Formats: sequence, C-alpha cells, structure tokens
Amino acid sequence: MPDAAWNVLANSPIEKLTENLWRVEGPLPGGGPPLKRVMTVAKRGDGKLVIHNGIALDEASMKEIEAFGEPAFLIVPNGFHRIDAAAYKARYPKISVHCATGSRKRVEQVVPVSGSLQEIPADPNVRFEAVAGVGDQEGAMVVTSSDGTTLVLNDLMFNMKHAHGFGGFVLKHITASSGGPRISRVAKLFLVKDKAAIKNELIRFSEIPNLKRIVVSHHETVTDNPPQALRDVAASL
Repeated sequence: MPDAAWNVLANSPIEKLTENLWRVEGPLPGGGPPLKRVMTVAKRGDGKLVIHNGIALDEASMKEIEAFGEPAFLIVPNGFHRIDAAAYKARYPKISVHCATGSRKRVEQVVPVSGSLQEIPADPNVRFEAVAGVGDQEGAMVVTSSDGTTLVLNDLMFNMKHAHGFGGFVLKHITASSGGPRISRVAKLFLVKDKAAIKNELIRFSEIPNLKRIVVSHHETVTDNPPQALRDVAASL
C-alpha cells in the first residue's frame, strides 16, 4: 500500500526564484548518501500551481504555497521520484497527477495517474516537452518568467558539489553523480536509451531563448551560463 503519511524532513526554506517559480531542497528519507531532492513550484497563467517532484513541507510552508495558488497539478518526474506523491494526493484530493508515459506503471503503484505530461492543459507560462532518448521515462518543464526562461529537468542532469565522507566517495567515484552539471552513472544505466538522441535534446534545450537557469531534481540550480552547461553535458555523452 502507498504511504500517504505527511512526513516532513529537514527541508530548506522556500526559495522564491521569480514571481512565478519557487524551489525547495530537502534530504531523502532514511539517511544514506548525502543526496538532496528538489521540489519546483510553478505558477501558471491561470493562477494554478504545478508542483514538480512534490516534497512534504511543514504546515507554515504549505500554507504559503496554498496562498501562492491552487495546487492543481502534481508532476511525478519518473518512477523513482514518487516518495511523497501519495501524501500530496491525500492532502489535495482534486490534484491532477501526471507523469511521463514510460513511468506510469511504476508511479501508479503508489498513486493514481490522471494522464501524461502532454495531457496537462496548455498554458503560456508553463509547458512540458518530451525528451527523446530516455524511453519516455521523464520529460522537461519549461517556465517563462519576467526575468527569462527556466528549464526544469529531473534525473537527466545532476548538479552537485563533491561531498565528504563515505557517502561523498560513493557519489563521486561509484555513481559519478557529483562534480558539477553531469549525467550520473546511474542515469546512464537506467535512463539513457539513445545517447545521440539525448545529445541532440540537450543541444536543443541550450538554444531556448533567454535561458536563465536550469533547476534539477538533485541539488543546485545551474545559473552559470546554462546554455554552455547543457552543451558541455551533451559533449560528455
């Protein structure tokens, strides 16, 4: 049975990136390697909220999000990013749950899925794009704001510094997850199906006009020349 408990961990305060884009970073439950997860909250033109990779927050933070807009769409980024999905559906019974088609079977093990990413109603501020080469396991969210455009990716790109201790050793040398923008060894094993196609997609994303930042689901936002970061990651494949 899915765990619908509202399990609040030691998450960061809400980071308000722009007028319609918020971000929260927090730990994974159960300890293990020092790997952080990221929730992105995007406000559509109609005022409704898209919650990407939902994380259970303390009550004051959730009330702040609810004042920001109606939580209307929950994006479960892939079949492995589903920890708090059932809890969000229990808190917001009317929320519409969406994921990439290739991840639907795993996501539906914990929460009913309303439809694919492409079935979310069109909006001028928040759109979803398929990512070729990943077996339709995850997609990309593109958010238009007054300061530019934000690309939201999931496991296709990590951006974390090297960490200390045994966990840091694992992330650096075993999973190859740390050390700046990159595709981790785990992603290459489970997500990457067609390297050439993914390389083309990363280059395509690098050409998004006025690309301001890349929010990833693990660790830091890419703000230092995001187009070049995408091209560098593409060249690493």
